Amino acid sequence: MDDEIQLISDGDGLAVIGNPIAVERFLVSEGLPSKDLRLQRLGSVLRAGAGAAQAGYEIAANSGRWVKLTKESAQLVKRYGLMESKTPGVSHAMVGRPGSITSWLQIAKGPGFVVPNPALLATAAAVMAQLAMQQTMNEITDYLVTIEEKIDNVLRAQKDAVLARMIGVGFVIEEAMTIREMRGRVDEVTWSKVQTAPATIADTQAYALRQLDALAEQLESTTKFVDLARAAKEAESKGQEWLAVLARCFQLQDAIAVLELDRVLDASPGELDGHRLGLRTARKDRLEFISRSTERLMARMDAAAGTANAKVLMHPAKAPAVVQSSNHVSRAIVDFHGRLGIERARKSSQARRWADAAKEVKDKALETGADGVDAARRLGNETLDRAKSTTGKLSSRIAERALRGRGDDEERDEED
Repeated sequence: MDDEIQLISDGDGLAVIGNPIAVERFLVSEGLPSKDLRLQRLGSVLRAGAGAAQAGYEIAANSGRWVKLTKESAQLVKRYGLMESKTPGVSHAMVGRPGSITSWLQIAKGPGFVVPNPALLATAAAVMAQLAMQQTMNEITDYLVTIEEKIDNVLRAQKDAVLARMIGVGFVIEEAMTIREMRGRVDEVTWSKVQTAPATIADTQAYALRQLDALAEQLESTTKFVDLARAAKEAESKGQEWLAVLARCFQLQDAIAVLELDRVLDASPGELDGHRLGLRTARKDRLEFISRSTERLMARMDAAAGTANAKVLMHPAKAPAVVQSSNHVSRAIVDFHGRLGIERARKSSQARRWADAAKEVKDKALETGADGVDAARRLGNETLDRAKSTTGKLSSRIAERALRGRGDDEERDEED
């Protein structure tokens, strides 16, 4: 049926494939922004492989749009009940519009059910992975534009050999991406241009991570507050520069992955799904590694802010500056995480005012003083009570002695 469409999800995005008009109606009815999957360019490539020929014809006859999974679009996937397919990590559903323009219902197994073509699912999943990575690449481009001055300082003016090689590799990868865009595929010649790039990018990424680790270690090892303030300022000035280097590395690694998937599709379509899963795992590992290193720096900056707030009376000028540096670095890391798709939440530290700290000390002193006065008053009352008691006892003894003395005198007078 012309109104039937296929929904395919890989956990990161949703592909909507079918008759162009039906696809458009579905997306409009759900209010979802989308991007062209550009499936037509893959049709000829797939038809060249015997095992994927049917998928090639199926793709060429249809239109495809890609939707990035958000909270809203994830609800859509849940509502239509996509079922797990034999392609790992990919779920699928056939849906149709039985008589209503705005109501789409899942077609269960039965006369209208179409078993998804494994080659089609593998190809769609690979293209979705490419689009997701290109989305991240665009986010990183925007991020680097916002800190263009920093990127100029650390990348273009950097004389270090490791960074210089990475800059050169970046030019080569961008050239290969341009050729891919023009030709719709990655042939052997294009791929040969970038085959050695991953090692260079990995060296640069490791170098940048070591620089961030060094900033964290410097904050951790300082014992004097003056040294801590100096280390916090250095982390503020250098931290974002190395984050920019990491962002550029991640962007180039995603570009290489996009080229790899096209190359595998061109040379060995049967291995496409396995290669996609391998790239997905490697990308996740990179994100975890980067996350651990950057969060360690953020934790050390938070600790420095806590120390600064505790010492604001002794260092009224430097302490707020340390808190400010901490918030600056933390905001930069949170922004960086957001561009790479790392979801973390962090609240900014508040600089403790000198007057607030002084008032707190004063209140504690007054509280301690009041406790001392109360103690002294209690001690005085107890002493007075004891004195009164002692005086009373002493007076009684004197009176007894006086009485005894008077009695003795009277007895002697009688004897005389």
